Amino acid sequence: MSRKKKGIYKKKGNIVKDLTKNIFKILKEDSQKFYNYKQIAAKLKIHHTDGKTQLIKKLAELTASKQIKEVERGKFQVNVDRKYSIGTLDVTSNGNGYFISEDYEDDIFIPKINISKGLHQDTVKVFVYKKRNGKKLEGEVVEVLKRAKTDFVGVLQINKNKNFGFVIPDNHKMYVDIFISENRINGAEDGDKVQATISDWPKNSKNPFGKITKILGKPGDHNTEMHSILLEYDLPFEFETEVEKEAKNLPIEITQKEISKRRDMRQDLTFTIDPRDAKDFDDALSFTILKNGNYEIGIHIADVSHYLQSKTILDDEAYKRATSVYLVDRVVPMLPEMLSNGVCSLRPNEEKLTFSAVFEINEKAQIINKWFGRTVTYSDQRFAYEEAQSIIENCKSSDINLSYTMPSDISIIDKEYEVTPAIVQATLKLDELAKILRKKRMKEGAISFDRVEVKFNLDEQANPIGVFFKKSKDANKLIEEFMLLANRKVAEFIGLSKGKATNKTFIYRVHDEPDVEKLASLQNMIDKFGYKINTDTKETTSQSLNKLLKDVAGKAESNMIETLTIRTMSKAVYTTQNIGHYGLAFDYYSHFTSPIRRYPDVMTHRLLQHYLEGGETPKSELFEEKSKHSSKREELASKAERSSIKYMQVKYMQNHKDEVFEGVITGVTEWGIYVEIKSNKCEGMVRIRDIKSDYYVFDEKQYAIIGQNTKHLYQLGDDVRVKVKHTDLERKHLDFYLIEE
Repeated sequence: MSRKKKGIYKKKGNIVKDLTKNIFKILKEDSQKFYNYKQIAAKLKIHHTDGKTQLIKKLAELTASKQIKEVERGKFQVNVDRKYSIGTLDVTSNGNGYFISEDYEDDIFIPKINISKGLHQDTVKVFVYKKRNGKKLEGEVVEVLKRAKTDFVGVLQINKNKNFGFVIPDNHKMYVDIFISENRINGAEDGDKVQATISDWPKNSKNPFGKITKILGKPGDHNTEMHSILLEYDLPFEFETEVEKEAKNLPIEITQKEISKRRDMRQDLTFTIDPRDAKDFDDALSFTILKNGNYEIGIHIADVSHYLQSKTILDDEAYKRATSVYLVDRVVPMLPEMLSNGVCSLRPNEEKLTFSAVFEINEKAQIINKWFGRTVTYSDQRFAYEEAQSIIENCKSSDINLSYTMPSDISIIDKEYEVTPAIVQATLKLDELAKILRKKRMKEGAISFDRVEVKFNLDEQANPIGVFFKKSKDANKLIEEFMLLANRKVAEFIGLSKGKATNKTFIYRVHDEPDVEKLASLQNMIDKFGYKINTDTKETTSQSLNKLLKDVAGKAESNMIETLTIRTMSKAVYTTQNIGHYGLAFDYYSHFTSPIRRYPDVMTHRLLQHYLEGGETPKSELFEEKSKHSSKREELASKAERSSIKYMQVKYMQNHKDEVFEGVITGVTEWGIYVEIKSNKCEGMVRIRDIKSDYYVFDEKQYAIIGQNTKHLYQLGDDVRVKVKHTDLERKHLDFYLIEE
C-alpha cells in the first residue's frame, strides 16, 4: 500500500510548513510547561511577519479544537487529556488500516477488527492506545466523520431466490461487499457490472446497505470496463444535455470590436507542434527576428476564459471535472468538444483568440523583455512531433533559404509536402534556444525524468494488438521548454516585484523537496546495483539523482530505478501558498499553458487578466479550496489513466500465454516477486508457492527471496524468464510462472 510519510520541518518563502506537528513537538517537550507565541516562534526560528501571523492563527485553531489549551491569556500547553485524533484512514487490501494525522509523526496501525466501518480515505476519529514497549502505536476508529466516497463499481451477485444480492467491489481496498435488497436492484441482472451507492450501514450489520444506481454491462466488455474505471474514480464519461446546449449557444464569432481590445499578432509566423492524434491544440509558438538581431517568441495559449464565463453551467461543469482524462483508447475532455476541439483549439489556417506570453530573447536565451496579455493569432502550420523532429534532424541552420520536403511516412497528411524556409529556420532556432534553456535549468538543479511511455496499437474494436514505447525527443523538449518558460514567467510576474514577494493571490504549481526517509530507502535499494546518491544538500541531492537517472538509462534496471526515484518525490499540487517547485528548480511556477484540459490554468488566466487590469488581490480562501479540489481531481484522473493501461496490458497478455518472456524483478514481498517484461513493460507476480525448485523465504534486508536448501537468491533487479500463468481482467492482475534454469 502507499504509506504517507511526513517530511522534516521546512520553511520556504513566506510559508511555514509542518506547523501543527512542530507546535506539538515543542509543547510535548515538557507537558507541564506553557509557552506564549513568541517563545514558540523563537524555537521554530520564525522571524518574518507572515510566519508569525500563521502561527497565531494555528494556535487559535488548535485551541478551538481542544488539541492544546490556553492556560493563561496568550500562554499555551499541550492538552494531556486528549485521547482522540482526527485524520484520514488508509486501508490495505487485507482490511487492516493506517491512520494518518498531523498529530503524529508516524502512521498509526489500525487492525481490521478495530476499523469500525471506516473505509479507505474516510475522515475518521481515532482513539490512540498508550504505547507499549517496543511496539508501534495502535488505535481504533471510534467514529466515521466523513465518507471519502459512497459510490462503488463491482459485479452484482443475486441469491438463488432472487430476493437480494451483493455487489462485489472491484476496488481491492473496499474490504466489504454491499448488500442490495430486492427492491433496490433496479433491473440489474446477476453477473452485471454495476455502480452501487451506499445508503446506510445499520449498527448490527456486517455489510453496508445500498442500491444499484447504474447498470454498466457485462464484465469483460471493453466499453463496460472503461466506464467502470471512470466511475471507480468518480470521473464522468459524458456531458449532461444542458452543458452541451450552453456550449452550442456560445457566441463564437471573432468581432472587430473584440480584436480591437487585443494585440493583433496574426501576421507573425505561428505554428503548433502536438501529438499526431491530438485534436485539442491549446498552445502555439510564433517566431520573429527583430531588427536588433534578437528574437520575439510568442507562446500563445487558447483563451478559454473568454468563452468560459464564471457562474455558468459550463464553468461549473469544467470546475467539477477540473481536468481532461486520457485513457488508453479515449479522451474524456474537461470541456465539451465544441470548445475543446473547435472554437478554442488553435487549428491551422484559422483566426483564434489567445492569451499570450511574448518574450524578446537573445542568442544566449536570455530574456530581454516580456509582455503578457490577450491576443488574436493565426496558425500557419500544424506539425506532429515526428514532423518537427524530422526538421531538427535533417536540416541545418546555415541553409537559411532552403525549404524541407516532409517525407510521406512521417507526414500527418500521408504524402510529401514542402515546409517553407521561414518555418524551417524558426524550428531550428527555437530548438537551439530550448536546449540552452534546458541546460540552464539542469545546472540550477532541475531533475530530468525522461520516462518511456507505454502505448498500444489498437484494432477497430479497441483491442490491443501491439505495444510500443514513446520517448521524448528534441521536438518534445522544444515545446516543453517554452511552456515551462511561460508558466514560470507568468508566476514571477504576479508573485514577484523588485525581487520581493507580492503576496498577491495566485494559483501556484508547487513541488516540495523529497522526503528524507524515502531518499534513504532509495539508497538502500540501489546499493545492490552499485549506484549512490548524495543527500548532503538540496543541490547535491538533485545532482546525484540526475546522475543516477543518466547512469541507468538504457539498462535493464532503468524502468524500475526510475519508478523508485519518482516514488521518492513529493507530489506536485496546486495551491495559493507558494513554496517553489523542487523538481524544476523554480522558485515561482504556475500552470498557464493548458486551459483546454486543466481548470487551474483557467483560474490562472482569470487572475492574470484581473491583475493586468489593475485589480486588487482577492481573498485566497476560495482559490485555495479550488486548488485543493483540482489537485484531488488530477490525482483521480492519473489513477484512472494508470488503471486503463494496466487493463490493456492484461488484455494484451491474454493472447500471449504460450510465450516465454525476458523480465526483470521489480519488487519482492513475502508472498512472491514482481516481474516486469522487458519487451512490453507488463508487470505480474510470481508467487512463492509456484516456485517448485526449493522452499523460498523472504529476506527484507536483501530485497530477495532465498531458497532454504540451495541458498539460491531471486533479488530485486535480477533478470528472469517468465510465462503467463493467469490473467485477471477484472482485477487487472497478471500471474506468471518462473522459467527456472
